[in-house]
Amino acid sequence: MPANFIDIERRLHLAIAIAREAGNITLEFFRRDDLEIERKQDDSPVTAADRRAEEHLRRRIAAALPDDGIFGEELPERPGKSGFRWILDPIDGTKSFIHGVPLYGTLIGVEHEGESVLGVIRIPALDECVYAARGQGAWYQHADQSPHRAQVSHRAPLAKALFVTSEVVNFDATGRRPAYERLQVAARLTRTWGDCYGYLMVATGRADVMVDPVMALWDAAALPPILEEAGGTFTDWQGRPTSHAGEGIATNGLLLEEVLGLVKT
Repeated sequence: MPANFIDIERRLHLAIAIAREAGNITLEFFRRDDLEIERKQDDSPVTAADRRAEEHLRRRIAAALPDDGIFGEELPERPGKSGFRWILDPIDGTKSFIHGVPLYGTLIGVEHEGESVLGVIRIPALDECVYAARGQGAWYQHADQSPHRAQVSHRAPLAKALFVTSEVVNFDATGRRPAYERLQVAARLTRTWGDCYGYLMVATGRADVMVDPVMALWDAAALPPILEEAGGTFTDWQGRPTSHAGEGIATNGLLLEEVLGLVKT
């Protein structure tokens, strides 16, 4: 049974609020000289800021909605009974964070019975946020300004567009470097303003295409509602609308078929 409007609206308001709170926790550690960096089993970096922010998110969710499940990057999954599951990435872009680059973000996605129903991207160091729930549009807020509708660009073809990605090395690691080369040649501009900031840029019309060959669920779960409610698309490399494929393509919609043709060649 689909989730009702009130249930989704309640969770959206909570998600927006706690994304700000968790983001503020990360700012306490941002650009600190004494920040300690550890390595996880996959050799990716993690800090106390990641853990403290996720712990805060989990406490707030459990207090408000004790029957909801929680799945996050840094701590074990907590099963739920309500049909809702929160998917958390306290710092998406830890490599940017530890080097003092302000393009990292806090990601919150919520699924109902396995379907993405809302998402929040918050960029703490820039005080930017984009969020959406199914059927309610996508919204962008900067600092204390009033939120306004987020809208993808209308640029096409790719020769007029900005293509962004997170790490070029991920194309190499997955044997997909030729796809990256084709995209770079076809696009007007290519930049690595990546991780969740690149998806915020696509959702707000500042970039036109974001392609990642490697994504975890916590990287992707917030994105489908945001991109689709902003008028764009979020798919896997086969064009299927999913956040569970371990890869992702965000477009303004006009460029989807052209991009798919290049990555699938």
